[in-house]
Amino acid sequence: MKKIVAALLAASMLCGSFAFAAEANPEDFAWVPASEAIVTMENIGVAVPSAILMEKETGQILFEQNAHKRCAPASVTKIMTILLVVEAIESGTVSLKDSVVASSNAAGMGGSQIFLEEGEKMSLEELLKSVVVCSANDASVALAEHLAGSESAFVKLMNDRAKELGMSDTVFSNCTGLPTRSEHLTSAYDIALMSRELIKHSFIKKYTTIWMDKVRNGQFGITNTNKLVRFYNGATGLKTGFTDEAMFCLSATAERGGVEYIAVVMHAETSDIRFEAAKALLNYAFSAYTLEKATPDEPIPPVPVELGEASHVQPVVSGGASLLLKKKEAVGITKTVALEKSVRAPVSKGQKLGAITIRSQKGELIKELPLVAAENVNRMTWWQIYMRYILMMAGARL
Repeated sequence: MKKIVAALLAASMLCGSFAFAAEANPEDFAWVPASEAIVTMENIGVAVPSAILMEKETGQILFEQNAHKRCAPASVTKIMTILLVVEAIESGTVSLKDSVVASSNAAGMGGSQIFLEEGEKMSLEELLKSVVVCSANDASVALAEHLAGSESAFVKLMNDRAKELGMSDTVFSNCTGLPTRSEHLTSAYDIALMSRELIKHSFIKKYTTIWMDKVRNGQFGITNTNKLVRFYNGATGLKTGFTDEAMFCLSATAERGGVEYIAVVMHAETSDIRFEAAKALLNYAFSAYTLEKATPDEPIPPVPVELGEASHVQPVVSGGASLLLKKKEAVGITKTVALEKSVRAPVSKGQKLGAITIRSQKGELIKELPLVAAENVNRMTWWQIYMRYILMMAGARL
């Protein structure tokens, strides 16, 4: 019966080609007027209660507005669901080719769905695609049960992973974001954290960038709930959400020129406002900032190690090899390296060996980053020192 209903929906909504799986109500493609969500270089403002803008590689926050305000996230919850599935795939715990059997619990989910029937088998890949693209609640629960045995066990994994990521504003009570009597809250900041973690797994973008596709051997069409995938240059995902309580939420990601940003919008009054606000934040990031290498243009020389098992240790930039700068700051920057002449063993990985100083064209300090040891260097034993001395003397005689 569900498959018949699905077929009728597909025919009526998109002329028989695709079924639009909306989270609450189908949304048109109109954009909100720019005046309702304005972002300028001098003073960013968005017409939503809570928002954040973060760069992926450095994790640097470019803008935040009540970013730690705890809100119901609706289907944006599924970012964590997707993350756990992706990590399980990459660890080999599950496979995209797994056959997943839908339980009565999964088949009974409301809201956005692909109309699973109890006992129906689908591949893990098709279920994952359905969650990512059309926010299917039934597919989310089927995946949760496949990974953890039950949705409740999976939710524990979600909360454990949230703690590991430093998501201190978050409590999950289900894997879908559907309304619940239990506490189910997060914040724009925490959503940015889990979004950043998810897009580190580049293969998920195979699914997050889909606009329209089909599952069930081409029998059921799905359309992305995230309009930016089709209408925003460089969009890479990520997830929409809507309930009466949460209102319109979005975690939007986009990449241009090797730099990727995450814009999270919470509790927007309309769908149009959430998309326009995210666009405005992303536009600001791409127009105002650039990602520069923190490493100097020339290779950093190794530092000699006295009495070490290795004669030298290689310094590396602490905290990553990239630096997010305003474009006007990045013009004509200089990088100066200062290193210890030598260090005495033992040397610990991460031990400071010097610093790289980055200055503007006018000589103003932009950033000073530590240069640290890339690996441990143990101190030689007395026997090793003796043998090295013997070899050195023998070489001198020759």
